[in-house]
This record gives sequence, structure tokens and C-alpha cells, in this order.
Amino acid sequence: MSPAGDIAIQQRDLIVLSTVLMLLIIVPVIFLTFFFAWKYRASNTEAEYAPDWHHSTRLELIIWSAPLAIILVLGTVTWIATHKLDPYRPLDRIDANTPIAEGVEPLVVEVVALDWKWLFLYPEQGIATVNELAAPVNVPIQFKITSSSMMNSFFIPALAGQIYAMTGMETKLHAVINQEGVYKGFSGNYSGDGFSHMRFDFHGMSEDGFDAWVEKVRAEGVAFGRDEYLELEKPSEREPARYFSDVDPALYEAILNMCVAPGTMCMHEMAHIDSLGGGGVDSTENYARLRYDNRRADQPSEAPGATFPEAGRDARDTEPQGFQPRPVSPEDTVPQPTEESDIDEGTEPMRPSQTPTSQGAPGKADADAEAERR
Repeated sequence: MSPAGDIAIQQRDLIVLSTVLMLLIIVPVIFLTFFFAWKYRASNTEAEYAPDWHHSTRLELIIWSAPLAIILVLGTVTWIATHKLDPYRPLDRIDANTPIAEGVEPLVVEVVALDWKWLFLYPEQGIATVNELAAPVNVPIQFKITSSSMMNSFFIPALAGQIYAMTGMETKLHAVINQEGVYKGFSGNYSGDGFSHMRFDFHGMSEDGFDAWVEKVRAEGVAFGRDEYLELEKPSEREPARYFSDVDPALYEAILNMCVAPGTMCMHEMAHIDSLGGGGVDSTENYARLRYDNRRADQPSEAPGATFPEAGRDARDTEPQGFQPRPVSPEDTVPQPTEESDIDEGTEPMRPSQTPTSQGAPGKADADAEAERR
């Protein structure tokens, strides 16, 4: 409710208007409830007593027309605002009195939600940061948002509403900051132990201040490629702000397509194969390149974002952590629990040598069911 950007201001105004419209009904109803209870109390012998009364056209019109009018107005306002404030819709103004000049291009920021920190890539500036974001005031910003593993939510309340970050998908947000200052950003979607500290500072700066900040990142940053990203991707908490320069220009697309690690197949490659009807028998060669779908299957006692991350802490209880993946290839070995007591009845992974067996139709013997099939 303390916005510093035009999108957040419009969202604040929508919340206030919607609340006021609803209060136009709620406040009179609350008042009349207490008024009727007081006026028609048992001790008030002067109040009109009409035990046979059951209908009033005038009251029916008042009771139904007022809420209907509020709903129509509220629905119209919400429908217009839903399209106007669509996060995928490019901005057409800087503020209520300033349209965007023709030819002005937005600042592009690529956002990656990690466990449990934020990575921001500036493709036009060739830099990247961890847990620190900056943008010049009165300049449109285009955020491209994805996640490395867990689903998160990118949220800077003073700038705009929250937008989800999901693995293998890209969401977008167009926004603008109109006031200089430092604003809080965080994840609005629970994603494990480090979620509470998954916060960052968003700096709204002047044009000169932003240019100086970019030069600072370039001077203090270190090279950032795929190997550095794979190291950064590992779960960690309370990460300080970090700077990177000389960033691999194709890194974000590799993160989005889940093919940063060497030898893995990108999603767009798989989509192309699927569009051609699949790879047939030759598709067996793609198996090793698609291992990112269960890239942590060799860690059966731990899953990313679970309650026992790579933080050195003991598990909170005796429940098994993580997952037990099923084998997806006859040559694969199935990760086994460390103790027999960890295997719950009915949940042990299926071995490659095991195959489902038919139990016959319900209520019939297997021989009868076989005869019926013949």
C-alpha cells in the first residue's frame, strides 16, 4: 500500500476502490443489524409489532438493486483493470501524466529463482547479480522470469504484483519505478527451509546512478559461465549480494531450457523432435541427454527444497526425506534407502525385473476370467 511505481499505484487504487465499493453494502448492513436489534428489543413496547408481515416490494427492490449495482460496477472495474494491468502487456505510460516516448526500449532483466537466492542477469549490460537488483527511475522494465528447480514467486510490492517463477517456463512482468530508493523484494511462494531468507534489495536510481552501478558491477564482478552457474545453483541460504561480469550471453536460454549441464538436451530440441513425430528407435540415444528430469535421483534421501537441504542440519523428524525414484531404464540401478526401516509397505520402488500381474476380474476366479476373455 506504499507504491513507488506506476503499476503498483494502479493496483493500490484498484484495491482501495474495490474495498470502498464493498463497504457501501457492508457498512449499512452492519449498522442496520445493530439498529434493528436495538429498536425491536423486547422492552421497547412502542415499536411496531407486525407478526403477520411477510413481504414488501419496496424493501425487495432496495435489498437486491443496491448489491446488484455494486457487483456490476465492481465487475466492470475489475475486467478493465485485469486487461490493463496484465503483466505480459508492455507499458504505454511512465505515470498517469507521462506516456512512453516513441522509440524508448525497456530495460531487460532476466530473473532466475534459485534455492534460496535470486539471480538477475542484464543481457544488454553483460552483467549479473545475486540478491541485488537495480533499475533507473522512469524507465520501462521488462522482467523475464524462470526458476532452476522449485516454484517461487517474484515479488517487489512497491513495484508491482507477484509473478510466479517456474522451472522450464518463462513468465513476464512489465513495470516501472518512479521514485528513487531501496525497496524490498522476496519470494511469495514457500519453497523449503531457506524460503524465509530469500530476499533482495531493489534499488531505484537516477540514470547516472544506474550507469555508475553497472560500472561497479563490471569492475568488482567475476566471470560467470555455465560452470559458475552450476556451482551457484546448489542450495544455500542467506547469500550476500554478489556481482558477475563477462556473463555467458546464452546462459539464460540454457537455464530456461534446462540444459546448462554439459551433454543435456534442451527442451526446444526435444520439442522439435516431437514435432517431427519423435525419434523412433533412435530416441534411445536421447535418454542420457534427458537426465535433467531426474538429475537428483542419485540423492534418494534428499530432494531440492525439502526440509533437509544442504545446510548441514539434522532432519526435523524421523520421516524419510526426499523421494525414491522408479527406474526408467532396465540398465539403471534403483537408489535404495539406507535402512530397512525406511521402506514403508507398498511404497518400495518397482524393480526392472518386476512386471504387473493381472488379478482377474473383481468377484470372479482367474480361470473364469481367462475363459471369458477367450
